[in-house]
Amino acid sequence: MVMRKIGASKRKNGIIPAVCVVVLMLGTSAASQVERDAPSDSLDLPTDMTIFEDRDPHLHKPTAVVNGQIITQTDVEQRLALIVLANGGKIPEEELARLRLQVLRNLIDETLQIQEAAASDIKVNSQEMDQNFARVAANFRQTPEQFTQYLRSKNSSAASIRRQIEAETVWSRLLRQKVQPFINVSEEEVKSVVDRMNALKGSEEYRVGEIYLSATPENSQQIFENGRNIIEQIRAGGSFQAYARQFSEASTAAVGGDLGWVRAGQLPEALGQAVQEVQVGQISGPIAVPGGYSVLYLMDKRKVLTADPRDAILSLKQISISFPKGTNQQQASATVKRFAETMKSLQGCGSVAEIGQTLGAEIVDNDNVRVRDLPAPLQPMMLDLQVGQATPPFGSMEAGVRSLVLCGRDEAQDAGAPSFDEVMSRIEDERVNRRSRIYLRDLRRDAIIEYK
Repeated sequence: MVMRKIGASKRKNGIIPAVCVVVLMLGTSAASQVERDAPSDSLDLPTDMTIFEDRDPHLHKPTAVVNGQIITQTDVEQRLALIVLANGGKIPEEELARLRLQVLRNLIDETLQIQEAAASDIKVNSQEMDQNFARVAANFRQTPEQFTQYLRSKNSSAASIRRQIEAETVWSRLLRQKVQPFINVSEEEVKSVVDRMNALKGSEEYRVGEIYLSATPENSQQIFENGRNIIEQIRAGGSFQAYARQFSEASTAAVGGDLGWVRAGQLPEALGQAVQEVQVGQISGPIAVPGGYSVLYLMDKRKVLTADPRDAILSLKQISISFPKGTNQQQASATVKRFAETMKSLQGCGSVAEIGQTLGAEIVDNDNVRVRDLPAPLQPMMLDLQVGQATPPFGSMEAGVRSLVLCGRDEAQDAGAPSFDEVMSRIEDERVNRRSRIYLRDLRRDAIIEYK
């Protein structure tokens, strides 16, 4: 076992120094037997050797003791399993080693947050924890008991999610107690923001997701590569929100990295430029910012205080059929062709029931759908449809084939300026977020951490 104790002077921003001791022991197995030509009193090391264990000398074995509290290998593996689950189980083996180190870093931060909150007598009681866990389970359409079994089947555990819920909850309360009371926002500041918004009516505004990764000059390249790997995993189908919750060091990690609606000018220059160069649904980065790197995800965009066609409220009917288990690509193509041909006979929403009966399809009504809440590829289609028309068939082998029929549209109205209280709350949140980063950074620097 290699143990290294690191205090404030040796550990910066939660990054483990790139120092590692590797011990290779060769036994008497067939794989380790070598021809011995050296004298008997030498080490008799082979000149032509194979290293049987592939280790990155810059990575520490992912276990630690944080101010006396143990983070076990099991803790790391169970949290890692949640990330694998969020990515549909599709993470390359070479990526898992990097993710383990990131997970360890997150668990250390969570431990520091819980410890600091406990020092101020801030805790989450069991009843509240059960309620929060039940809400998470409901997002998966499962009971807490079913969700616990599901997590266990995926090599994770309810305890891993409960730990994350606890850290997010107590840290938020600690910030409200220790930071928020000292955030001052004057009436003049709020009025100035409202006036600027009115002056900027019609300009672009962006809803942005961010994953912030702190870095030092010593580990900057490593953190940059970590950011690139995160981007690759998200582009391969991973959940941005899941990665943000696990890896972002901003307080917005608790809400999946969501920064809310901002203008380009409100962001650091590099981020403001990047957000204007990507399309909705695209990701950008890693982008160098003071103190580290950011990965940006453009969730949405709109014009300030101006009606956006994508805010229109639609009344829809969905016609869908699923593919029987074992359906091959040729059979699926034939089903899609029949579906498309039948949909051509559509004569407004009144004929949907008849067509559904012909196809043996399921029909679902929804009278309160905003265009912007639909998947990005469908949004321009819906904007171009007239009432009574349907989208082209779409779907997948897993989801089946479906079409949306437009039965009504309530056009978007011009938005008014946000209220005084809404603007004040937004400014306060931004300042609390900045202070929280400094707070957590100081906790890392003061911690006594043993890596094993």
